Amino acid sequence: MMKREDLSTVTPPAAAGIDEDVLLLANQVEKTYPNGTHALDRVRLKIRRGEFISLLGPSGCGKSTLLKMYAGLESPSAGQIRWWGGSIATVNTPGRTLAMVFQDATLMPWARVEDNVRLPLDLSGVPRADSDVRVGEALALVGLDKFGKSYPRELSGGMQMRASIARALATRPNLLLMDEPFGALDEFTRNKLDADLRRLWAERDITVVFVTHSIYEAVYLSTKVVVMAARPGRVIAEVPIDGPTERDEAFRVSPQFIGYCQQLSELLVAANQC
Repeated sequence: MMKREDLSTVTPPAAAGIDEDVLLLANQVEKTYPNGTHALDRVRLKIRRGEFISLLGPSGCGKSTLLKMYAGLESPSAGQIRWWGGSIATVNTPGRTLAMVFQDATLMPWARVEDNVRLPLDLSGVPRADSDVRVGEALALVGLDKFGKSYPRELSGGMQMRASIARALATRPNLLLMDEPFGALDEFTRNKLDADLRRLWAERDITVVFVTHSIYEAVYLSTKVVVMAARPGRVIAEVPIDGPTERDEAFRVSPQFIGYCQQLSELLVAANQC
């Protein structure tokens, strides 16, 4: 069992700094809400191009709060968030596109799937001919190319989440933020979407930051798992996952997978005793 003193042997959180491969930088970030809740404490973390990062930790440790800061939806009480080495103004400029997928699919029930996927393109003023191509491409990527004319109520929960991912992919993002998007799904559907997401990441030049409570999901998906301790949230370890690029069901039952799961489980127990 890992002890508190053993935490120092794990790769420490990255120091603050800027280089061309860093898409996101949290430098000594803190968050305290008006009601006095201290959500984040001196978080230091770099997200580099091409990584698939999972933020793993117990409920209330600030994972979603940090993700919202990365999306520009929350501001830190102290410290600094940097996007591509600059401010939030650098986002959604050529070659620097950010998209976010929330816990719920958040689809417009009165609109067809293709119109839900098209929404961010319409808001950005993308010409219809171009948006038609992007919507078709995104729906095909998530396996919904035959359901563009359907309404959300006609889709299963897993298919609705696929539509939400397609909406994000239609913007052709370099950086994809995902706030526990599969948490409400059954295990079979969740595993299938994890596999699909991992495949999309491997095939396209996307950097992903993924919030989860699941150790198993984090190990399956990630190139690196960032472990956060309970409130106030802080990064206590970064664990590289040296698994195969193409991951399948055999990886889920491999000794390597089980070893990573045990390491992360021990880290979470030790961190919450700090």
